[in-house]
Amino acid sequence: MGSKASVLLQDEELIDIENKTGFSGNQINRLYSRFTCLDKGSKGYLSREDFLRIPELAINPLGERIIQSFFAENTEGVNFKNFMKVLATFRPISREKTTAADELNNRQAKLRFAFNMYDIGNDNEITREELLAVLHMMVGTNISEEQLASIVDRTLAEADFDHDDKIGWDDFEKVMQKVDVEQKMSIRFLN
Repeated sequence: MGSKASVLLQDEELIDIENKTGFSGNQINRLYSRFTCLDKGSKGYLSREDFLRIPELAINPLGERIIQSFFAENTEGVNFKNFMKVLATFRPISREKTTAADELNNRQAKLRFAFNMYDIGNDNEITREELLAVLHMMVGTNISEEQLASIVDRTLAEADFDHDDKIGWDDFEKVMQKVDVEQKMSIRFLN
């Protein structure tokens, strides 16, 4: 193979990551190469600053929320295995066979990722304030405060099925029933 990734990733690690994430060995090697390029200090993990070197994240209005999703298990840095676990959420769902990797890449996992983008407090509910904060991130100053408040109020009125002034996980699942998250939250990785 000859690449830096194939030299640094042991066969057992490669097989373990393949089994847990569903990525092919070639995809893992390419993503490992990208990971090591981002890891400027060769620390073996990525910091928040390392993630901000990804131009698409740096300019994404939800970039900080996306970066935060990588730090669910560790607040200091993200090792390669955890990096791959998060990326596995965005693999297209295979209809052919069920594997262990499906735990990371199924409708529920994709919905949970989307829900967590809004659940800033990590308390399994989306409050009016959290919804407003995320909308602010997404639209900046392009919409007035009154318009944003109106959008939030309408969203809560439509999505708060149990009328507790917040969107819980069950509410979110109901709202998303007809949304094709399997397609919308899939990225074709290095095919």
